[in-house]
Amino acid sequence: LSGEIHRDWREVIAEGVAEKKLPVTLSSPNTSHEDSDDCGAIILGMEEERRNWDKIGANLNNLRTKTLIKDADIVVVRFGPKYRQWNAAFDAGYASALGKEIITLHPPEISHMLKEVNSAASVVCEEAGQVVDTLAYVINGDLPPPRDGDKFVPIADRLGAGNPNP
Repeated sequence: LSGEIHRDWREVIAEGVAEKKLPVTLSSPNTSHEDSDDCGAIILGMEEERRNWDKIGANLNNLRTKTLIKDADIVVVRFGPKYRQWNAAFDAGYASALGKEIITLHPPEISHMLKEVNSAASVVCEEAGQVVDTLAYVINGDLPPPRDGDKFVPIADRLGAGNPNP
């Protein structure tokens, strides 16, 4: 679960996975700004210059994140509307380069700026619950009620049963 750390989307997915009893193990990069910034200095010792402090922290976070992505079957990458998530974009690119399945998660108003990232994704979701429903379908074949509710019309009804060119 890569990306934005300012909302509860990880918790929503974790709760949904647990509720549906999906055989899924979730992992994430470090989501604490302070720990992410200070991990290198905590483990390797303090540095006098900020650029060195950032570099050793970034190296450790990079190692952790790359390891988690390599071990993942599916990588979910969340982009929020407020902050530029360069790390999330990098994680999506790295996952794509490894041939991992990607699910992107973001509000529709930022779809255009993520069009290339979305083109590498197998699924593009707007809400964390859709990620859970996607996993339930992929793993168990379970479908939720139609998102469009009563407005949903099956393809056979829209185009006619047996239509050779749906």
